[in-house]
Amino acid sequence: MLELDKIHCGDNCDLLGQLPRECIDLVVTSPPYDDLRTYGGHSWDFFGVAWQLKRVLKPGGVIVWVVADATKDGSETGSSFEQALHFKRLGLNLLDTMIWNKPAAGAVGSNDAYPQSHEFMFIATNGSPRVCNRIADRRNAWHGTTMPIGSRGADGKAKNQEARAAVAEFGLRTNVWDVRPSSEGLGHPAPFPFDLARDHIATWSNPGDLVLDPFSGSGTTAKAAKELGRRFLGMEINPEYCAIAERRIAQQVLELEAV
Repeated sequence: MLELDKIHCGDNCDLLGQLPRECIDLVVTSPPYDDLRTYGGHSWDFFGVAWQLKRVLKPGGVIVWVVADATKDGSETGSSFEQALHFKRLGLNLLDTMIWNKPAAGAVGSNDAYPQSHEFMFIATNGSPRVCNRIADRRNAWHGTTMPIGSRGADGKAKNQEARAAVAEFGLRTNVWDVRPSSEGLGHPAPFPFDLARDHIATWSNPGDLVLDPFSGSGTTAKAAKELGRRFLGMEINPEYCAIAERRIAQQVLELEAV
């Protein structure tokens, strides 16, 4: 078993192979997709990583897989959906196809289509998710009023039309999350937004659970896991990014000790 609460520098397939079966509660990661970034020229094996993640994921465990597609010759590659469907072929459930909407993000994609401002967040699960702490921070415009709660039958007719309930101040988020891309100058070409990693970790795990990021990059998932009281494992092949992640985690420890 690899040492916990550490960023391990090396090939993620090799490192994943050192983990026992069914030891990981949650995976939160954003792998390199297509060839939009070079990431130091390192390549990776999607099929090997996917198989290893299925092997190490606990029953009820969750994988948050954040990806998008490049546009080449006027066509999106579709590699994101191919990856999601491969997780299904491995026996995982595709619980949700969430959207990360990036407000004020630069326009990308084909000039013949609308500017793209999103990435997919595929939620793959090993059976039913063991943890689902859904976040309720969407302010209800109808707060302070009551609304009918009657349902309709198969014939379309309303049932119990008189039933009403007070509208709560906040409702559950939808599966479209508005999170601005990271603006931290970390020396990484595409740092993962801290808020995105934190909210997924809060949703799909509990304190003390083990969170894995096999593409650790600048260490955002590890930093968020530590802040929320989870154990973590980071894996990163680029030594420069490993050093960045280790500095961020060390700085966070100093900040926590100072509080």
